[in-house]
Amino acid sequence: MTEVLSTLDGSVLTLTLNRPEKQNAITRDMYQFMANQLREANGDFGIRAAVITHEGPHFTAGNDLYDFLNAPPLEPGSPVMQFLEQIHTFSKPLLAAVSGNAVGIGTTMLMHCDIVVASPTTKFSMPFVNLGLVPEAGSSILFPRLAGYQRASQVFLTGDPFSSEFAKEVGLIAEVNENPKARIGEFAAKIVAQPPNAVIQTKALLKSEMHDKVSAVMIAEGELFQMALQSDEAREAFMNFLSKKGK
Repeated sequence: MTEVLSTLDGSVLTLTLNRPEKQNAITRDMYQFMANQLREANGDFGIRAAVITHEGPHFTAGNDLYDFLNAPPLEPGSPVMQFLEQIHTFSKPLLAAVSGNAVGIGTTMLMHCDIVVASPTTKFSMPFVNLGLVPEAGSSILFPRLAGYQRASQVFLTGDPFSSEFAKEVGLIAEVNENPKARIGEFAAKIVAQPPNAVIQTKALLKSEMHDKVSAVMIAEGELFQMALQSDEAREAFMNFLSKKGK
């Protein structure tokens, strides 16, 4: 697939969003490809870590809205849900290098990553309420745990974007760096040089307390998301957004 590039450098798999002309907006086909790649990597003993990054100035504008509106995105077994399940259950270190805009899933997927490095100018946003929707990807439990209830409420209930410095302060990302790709490459190289079973077991321990809770919340979010998507207020919000985008 040309819209997501899959490369293997030694024991590190890199998935690169490659749709810069659309700010790397993610389609169903892109989700399916990434889900398949991560599923295969999880069972491949030769792959010790995975990196998600991007071509162009922006990580991702989130879901491709035209594609998004043509098929139920969060139904069980959908490409989106398969991708979310894979990043949630990926047993090996999952890293991300982020610049520019990280919208919607571009922010929520990072909560499942083990190390994230972002550029100083990265803008994170989760504008679900602005579109008449609810949070997804387990973010309604993961983000309050990172940021605290008050700051999570501020972000979710307003849909306002936030900076790399705020993201680092609340623990969404590990570092702010002028060259996120190079820095995450350093982290990946250091991690894959460690004894692999110890790395996998350590990640499992770090994730164990929240794993089942996040799984349950992701299902609940998906059900509410589907209901919200069919609501009059969501349709109106989407039409307003698309009409502004077309001007």
